[in-house]
Amino acid sequence: MTRLSFTVDPDDAGVRLDKYLSDRIDDLSRSAIARLMEEGRVTVGERPASKSAKTAPGDVICVEIDDPQPVDITPEDIPLDVVYEDDDLLVVNKPKGMVVHPAPGNYSGTLVNALMFRCGDRLSGINGELRPGIVHRIDKNTSGLLAVAKSDAAHAGLSRQIADHSFTREYLAVAYGNIKEDERTVDAPIGRHKTDRKRMCVTELNSKPAVTHIRVLERLDGFTYISCRLETGRTHQIRVHLAYIGHPIAGDDVYGPKKVIASLGGQCLHAYRLGFVHPVSGEYLEFTADPPESFTAFLNKLKGSNRH
Repeated sequence: MTRLSFTVDPDDAGVRLDKYLSDRIDDLSRSAIARLMEEGRVTVGERPASKSAKTAPGDVICVEIDDPQPVDITPEDIPLDVVYEDDDLLVVNKPKGMVVHPAPGNYSGTLVNALMFRCGDRLSGINGELRPGIVHRIDKNTSGLLAVAKSDAAHAGLSRQIADHSFTREYLAVAYGNIKEDERTVDAPIGRHKTDRKRMCVTELNSKPAVTHIRVLERLDGFTYISCRLETGRTHQIRVHLAYIGHPIAGDDVYGPKKVIASLGGQCLHAYRLGFVHPVSGEYLEFTADPPESFTAFLNKLKGSNRH
């Protein structure tokens, strides 16, 4: 059993208790919080909390949560677009819509399920049982290249390159509006959003440094086609940084405008280029992958509008 404790700040007073807690505890919904309340496992000042309770400044809220049970990840025969593979690592072109690794409520259909079918137990164990082989991630609705480590030595070597910013990650994106500068660097720290724990934001509070280098490829009708090179790799970094400068990514239903371009099926963002020194052989490797059809069709439509 895990016991979590929170002290309510004055700014968070008057919020329903189930919402307050679900915003602060990853992977627990308001309905799950309500069930814990029914079981008497949520207390305010050592007294069981009611469902309708609201927060007050200085309240000490305690939540008892069952420890996670070991999860057996089932290997699944899901086709993978493998760009490169050797005894130490592989590079995969992940399709849009595929989650990288299992998480509570989503234990099947992920890249890890597919990798376990392909590689068996030949995956690095550094990131634990839910993320075997996973060195870095891209969002569910972002497509493109990912490096996967088979050995712990390869995992450690790739992680070092990511940490010292020598691991090349270049993305292609279509952003709203006209980005005036041909090249621009966004250097703004990213942390979790204060009230919506599923979102990230630019903030000085509990944040980490984040740097994105942007290069304009083409200006289109109401949009800009760009390349983004990551210097750091924070959660949702490119999406957050582009929204922060007023140019969110087309199709982004989290950081973009409320009227999302539904036909894109997610953000128009693709991990196009990956480059690194092979952690065992010492050879420099670089790979590229073309964007998916939904990306190129949207881009060609905008280019067609530009010609009229």
